[in-house]
Amino acid sequence: MHKPIQIGKLSITFLQSHHETQGAADLFELLIPPHAHISIPHLHRVCDETVLGMNGITTWTVGQRCITLHPDQQLHIPRGTVHSCLNDQQTTARVICLLTPGRLGPEYFLEIAAALKAEDPPNLAYIGNVMARYDVIPIASKESPLFDRPDGIARQEPV
Repeated sequence: MHKPIQIGKLSITFLQSHHETQGAADLFELLIPPHAHISIPHLHRVCDETVLGMNGITTWTVGQRCITLHPDQQLHIPRGTVHSCLNDQQTTARVICLLTPGRLGPEYFLEIAAALKAEDPPNLAYIGNVMARYDVIPIASKESPLFDRPDGIARQEPV
């Protein structure tokens, strides 16, 4: 098991990374604090993601569906599907995420954590570039217009 990586109050601990699995998978635990929206809407270009609820309740937006994930339930997110996660409960939630094939590794989360600590407000263009290098594509929405076009209209397509 790897050392936990902190991104704000979110904790990510890799159980196995693509380095140990010869690229087959990344397996990690997320500890999601109460009232936290932990990810911007995004898709994985080359990975499928399976999420197993361990403790607490999380709410996932997958495509156009809103899914509540309880302990002992699993959720499959096919590659290319826009998704995000929210813990809107009073307690910390714990989920296990499996990405196949493995692509991120701890390096992805370490780079994101460093970028978020480096500037206030964060340099979203730089973070978008980090995500793209790992084939994670951020998606802006009306609720989360992360990357605005010069004309002020929020992007609705992959960045």
